[in-house]
Amino acid sequence: MFKKILFAFFIFCMADTVCAQNRSSRSFAESIAAPADNIRVSRRPPLNERLFTSDTIEKKIKEVKKLLGDSPYLAWMFENCFPNTLDTTVHYALTDDGDDDTFVYTGDIHAMWLRDSGAQVWPYVQFAKNDEKIRRMVRGTILRQLKCICLDPYANAFNMNPTGSEWESDYTEMNPFLHERKYEIDSLCYPIRLAFYYWQVTGDDSIFGELWREAISKILKTFREQQRKETKGPYRFMRTTNRQYDTVSNDGYGNPVKPVGLIASVFRPSDDATVYLYLVPSNFFAVTSLRKIAEIQTKVNNDQDGAGEFTKLADEVEAALRKYAIYNHPKYGKIYSFEVDGFGNQLLMDDANVPSLLAMAYLGDVDVNDPVYQNTRRFVWSEDNPYFFRGKVGEGIGGPHIGYDMVWPMSIMMRAFTSQDDNEIIQCLQMLVDTDSGTGFMHESFNKDDASKYTRSWFAWQNTLFGELILKLIDDGKLDLLRKIQKSPH
Repeated sequence: MFKKILFAFFIFCMADTVCAQNRSSRSFAESIAAPADNIRVSRRPPLNERLFTSDTIEKKIKEVKKLLGDSPYLAWMFENCFPNTLDTTVHYALTDDGDDDTFVYTGDIHAMWLRDSGAQVWPYVQFAKNDEKIRRMVRGTILRQLKCICLDPYANAFNMNPTGSEWESDYTEMNPFLHERKYEIDSLCYPIRLAFYYWQVTGDDSIFGELWREAISKILKTFREQQRKETKGPYRFMRTTNRQYDTVSNDGYGNPVKPVGLIASVFRPSDDATVYLYLVPSNFFAVTSLRKIAEIQTKVNNDQDGAGEFTKLADEVEAALRKYAIYNHPKYGKIYSFEVDGFGNQLLMDDANVPSLLAMAYLGDVDVNDPVYQNTRRFVWSEDNPYFFRGKVGEGIGGPHIGYDMVWPMSIMMRAFTSQDDNEIIQCLQMLVDTDSGTGFMHESFNKDDASKYTRSWFAWQNTLFGELILKLIDDGKLDLLRKIQKSPH
């Protein structure tokens, strides 16, 4: 079965087209790195260079720009950011047997991360019921993700074709279809989140066939292996590097964990190695993902016994989180640890990448009013979090992936997504507008004292997430807050 899937999946190789798209991509990345001269001019690629277009999305952009007429800079940023995934990263095609297939670049890196791609197309799903092009694009993304999981459930990033990558010398089981093989729990959760949401919106259950069943079987097997109850499991990873978090200790297996029911994640969503392998926000994400699978297996595939296996694992992980993930902080009271090992060791911090402790309410993994989450939220947005940075132009959470003093806009957006305080939301929006360095786009990170010092001019996930935030605030009746946002003078 797997060989048939792989053959059908990769049989078409579009080398000339990909080369042309890569040239166009490089041109786009260079064009948006410098500040814009005029906010009345869109910074989107010319229409004939956009990879994917949708009349529905164009109509929505015009609608939102009109609503934000009193905040012209914010409207301009929305126009640039919200369609960025579609404009520059979505490669939609049909397989030889006529099925949907969508490969989604992360942006300036021409590979598809299961996490990023799932998050990048997420804000467009709400339009899929009434827009056939969007529906098929999202459906193609899900099918590609499922095929990637079947190819290797321990990999985090994949190539469009079997081209190999700069990481093929890593000490792990690489193959030409993999861009990178860093095992992260969330890589297996994001496709489930996307598929479940797509099904809820469209009612299309055609994605839950044989390919789906094979993929979820591999997810269940991988999660059980990484509970490490009897062995360390088959996965190990090392890399020749001068970056500590790019390789893994103890011959590639990571620091020891005590088998307590939690699932090990050798890497974080930042693609940095974990210190203690039981990454708490990712285990919470696994619980909700397993429950979504169980619901689909029950309601769509009429597989009660199979659903029970996923529910059983979800219950076990959830019980272990209640027992091992909570720390009684002397200042904040009970909070969630970032990482634990089952031996009693706990790492108190948060990283900007999602899933994070801050983002657990955004993902729906905890209730926003959960007292432990609220205590945790106060902790992570404070200087008691080692990776919280506050400076002259902004404040927020970063992480060791970029290092000291670099704030990730993603963390500011997660604060706004999970906020119940209008003043806090305004503060977040104002920071996002004021730290774009005049480019009209989000960046991976910016220096807390000088926003012109930033990383990655083209990071589609953060761009699209910004658009998602604006739409959510409008839907939540917060248009009056958005209209207050003006670009601060430099």
